[in-house]
Amino acid sequence: MPRAVAGTKRKDHRKKILKLAKGFWGRRSTNHKTAKDAVAKSLSYSYRDRRDRKGQMRRLWITRINAACRAEGLSYSRFVEGMAKANVLVDRKLLSDIAVRDPAAFKAVVERAKSALSA
Repeated sequence: MPRAVAGTKRKDHRKKILKLAKGFWGRRSTNHKTAKDAVAKSLSYSYRDRRDRKGQMRRLWITRINAACRAEGLSYSRFVEGMAKANVLVDRKLLSDIAVRDPAAFKAVVERAKSALSA
């Protein structure tokens, strides 16, 4: 009776690892032993960076809002303070989008924040 080996499972697992390693440089894309380590590291980086992307986007929104506010003669921190005093509840993502796409509407929001600061 022939000896049974875990051939297909082993081959399938190796194919899966090498498929994930496609595009890696050098032996990391062709050699299972090195590809396994490279794939594990890349998957951990991708998991971490999906979370980091949220913070990066928030920083981008704040930068855009700050630039648009300074064009209106107001700093970002004073703008946020004015928005809080005016009780305007708009998140940074939306404010950034308004600042980029509709400067007239953003100017109205800044004026509202300025009036709340002076009152």
